[in-house]
Amino acid sequence: MKFDQNCKKCHRLNQFLIQTKKNYPDYYCKPVPSFGDQSAHLLIVGLAPGMHGANKTGRPFTGDYAGLLLYETLYEFGFSSAAASLNNDQLELYDCRITNAVKCLPPQNKPLPLEIKNCNSFLNCEIINLPKKSIILALGTIAHIAVLNALGLKKTNYGFAHGSRHELINGLILYDSYHCSRYNTQTKRLTKSMFQNIFKLILQERGERNAIY
Repeated sequence: MKFDQNCKKCHRLNQFLIQTKKNYPDYYCKPVPSFGDQSAHLLIVGLAPGMHGANKTGRPFTGDYAGLLLYETLYEFGFSSAAASLNNDQLELYDCRITNAVKCLPPQNKPLPLEIKNCNSFLNCEIINLPKKSIILALGTIAHIAVLNALGLKKTNYGFAHGSRHELINGLILYDSYHCSRYNTQTKRLTKSMFQNIFKLILQERGERNAIY
């Protein structure tokens, strides 16, 4: 199903957005669309909009701590026109697109299983329309599982681990990374070098796949 900015499938999330909009009238407070190149060969899948990040700005990983490492790394590896993503800037992504497993802000940043399932049709639409030779980067376990569900694949056949690589259907490749959240980066569960190594693998993968095809 194509993304619907007016989706209200999840009553809990819809009510939370209504209340959040009352508390923060200037915030976006709607399902957050994907951002980036429509024909990108790299799709990055996060968890959900943050309260004072994408839920405020309307752009994934923009405005909060989680986006700092992501956009810095994207810029360093040639996927972004700037090292920081700020509201109302002119930042562009190159051959890269960013989305979330859940498009609406969830309470305590914890979507329920049914809410993830309800949103999965949007992710399915994005994935099945990816160009040939595309790579998906899942940030965290929920994003990883959402990608598998979107393609109808069994979770038991594709275990999540930081740095793991999975060959999916239709020639798609899935890489896993710990989420670049404040908690993960401040506790050093995910370091800058660990995150950079994922993108080194992706660039190597792109080069090899381009040579094969």
